[in-house]
Amino acid sequence: MGWKQWQQKGRNLLNSDFLREPFHILTITLLSLLLPLSFLLLARLSSAHYLLAFTPLPQPCPLIFSLFFYSNPTLLHALVSIISVATLIHGLTVCVGLGIEGSIAAGIDGISFGDERNLFGRVIFFLGLHETMLHWSRTVVKPIVDDTVFGVAREERWVERVVLAASCGSLWWWRLRNEVESLVILAEVKKKLLMGVGVADFVGWWLYYLTVTIGMVRIVKGLMWLGMVLLSRKVEGTTGNSCGNEDKV
Repeated sequence: MGWKQWQQKGRNLLNSDFLREPFHILTITLLSLLLPLSFLLLARLSSAHYLLAFTPLPQPCPLIFSLFFYSNPTLLHALVSIISVATLIHGLTVCVGLGIEGSIAAGIDGISFGDERNLFGRVIFFLGLHETMLHWSRTVVKPIVDDTVFGVAREERWVERVVLAASCGSLWWWRLRNEVESLVILAEVKKKLLMGVGVADFVGWWLYYLTVTIGMVRIVKGLMWLGMVLLSRKVEGTTGNSCGNEDKV
């Protein structure tokens, strides 16, 4: 078999769904994880800048460490903020008629963070982070990857949702759950120590609670969906009983 025949077979294999489907899912997953990874990077930058206030870097310092410790995360803050706000607005369009704003505010005030943070608060933040990642994936990542790989937009499949959820959960369990809370803790510690709270500290604190708010919205939406399902089943059962009684008459 000649080289051209092998080359043609290779092209046919690459153009087949056998390789394109896994590549499509892998690409969407990796690009979608950029959102939670951005939270991890912001948390580490926040911790690094806090430590620099007490322990200056030794000189000479490797270039890569200097870039990390002295980098300005303004652009990353802006991008993550835009995505998070868009996710919150998208969620509130479903729930605004129920007066959810007051419920969210009461829920956030009733959850203790910092030294008294609990499992429930972490779960709410994870739900908000997952919802933000899904919005980023559906509005930005998936349309681009679909057009690049297949040339047309495709409906979201259950396997994509499962892989995204599993990847986000693994990243959360591996690193995020122990590090992301520094976004809010360090800002509160600086305030208690009468240290200067910079714009980056405030934005990190704001992003944390914004993500918690998104998690609260997701919980309310889930309760609404459950209530609608139960109500529809009750109505169907009542209608069925009425029809049965009419038949008997």
